[in-house]
Amino acid sequence: MLIDILGDFLQSTGFATITGGQIFMLLVSFVLLYLAIKKEFEPLLLVPIAFGMLLANLPLAGLMKEPIVEIVKDPNTGKLVSETKELGGLLYYLYQGVKLGIYPPLIFLGVGAMTDFGPLIANPKSILLGAAAQFGIFFTFIGAIALGFTGPESASIGIIGGADGPTALYLTSKLAPHLLGPIAVAAYSYMALVPIIQPPIMKALTTEEERKIVMEQLRPVSKKEKIIFPIMIAVVVTLILPSAGPLVGMLMLGNLMRESGVVERLSKTVQNELMNIVTVFLGLTVGATANAEIFIQWGTIKIIILGLIAFSIGTAAGVIFGKIMCKATGGKVNPLIGAAGVSAVPMAARVAQKVGQEANPRNFLLMHAMGPNVAGVIGSAVAAGLLLMFFGG
Repeated sequence: MLIDILGDFLQSTGFATITGGQIFMLLVSFVLLYLAIKKEFEPLLLVPIAFGMLLANLPLAGLMKEPIVEIVKDPNTGKLVSETKELGGLLYYLYQGVKLGIYPPLIFLGVGAMTDFGPLIANPKSILLGAAAQFGIFFTFIGAIALGFTGPESASIGIIGGADGPTALYLTSKLAPHLLGPIAVAAYSYMALVPIIQPPIMKALTTEEERKIVMEQLRPVSKKEKIIFPIMIAVVVTLILPSAGPLVGMLMLGNLMRESGVVERLSKTVQNELMNIVTVFLGLTVGATANAEIFIQWGTIKIIILGLIAFSIGTAAGVIFGKIMCKATGGKVNPLIGAAGVSAVPMAARVAQKVGQEANPRNFLLMHAMGPNVAGVIGSAVAAGLLLMFFGG
């Protein structure tokens, strides 16, 4: 009798039903947690993503289980109505913020409130570096088409090259929601691994002399300029490309809150409480989409590889254009800041600073790199708007 009871108990646990694929995904989550906690690779992103991945691959927990809904006839009216027979899992409901495109604009609101656009305003030429770094998006879009993905799928895969997780989620939720899982994990993983992926590319494409270049201090930017800039960008970009409005609009609203000086309480809430809450929900549910059944497929592996190619080419294109600007200005531009043209704010700018200081301890590139970095955020949102305009119909 005791043996039967123990046998029934073991059969009711996840140990009896766990698969090889789930074990593999659990190991992947452990590696990501190690990188986040031990190596401190963007822990604010990787900890919730990795733990969401862990939870999604624990059998029988049902945290991402969809609700069971039946269509029944209302006894009072005789009309057919939907009735929920069984509720879904906790993470399933939190995931609706990703699926419905709610979290990404809220993240942009927080990014805008936390970011100083002054370096971009002081050096408008850095817009070109931000634009150049978006080349990886369109190059990979063509590559994905060649590999047999549809137009909307290819657009969603290509946007990973912008190194902007919220933009990738927003576009994919509109164009290819069935690919949200692998694209979300790829986009956020590459964002978190910027300090690993970018430096080898930057060093391979630049000489030590170029990396040593010390740039002149940026001019001071007035408060009036900082207030006018987000209003102008929101109006102009949304009029030209309405599909980019939700992302660009929220980004500029957050920045206006920061710079106006009259809504400090709202600005602090957006920068801290709101941003932290949305980051937890977003990271956790993004990780939870990486279940073994969906993730361990050849199509998913192709997306991961294409995403890495997109991000690498975006970084390379930014550096190469930085070299062109260096030549055009007689050596006044350090090409490393071009790598910050991808949208990972402020990670990519910090990487440019770190690589520059390795070559020259007197080099302070952070503020110079923030210009292309901010331009990259706007550029990736514009690229997403273009792709949405072409394939969203």
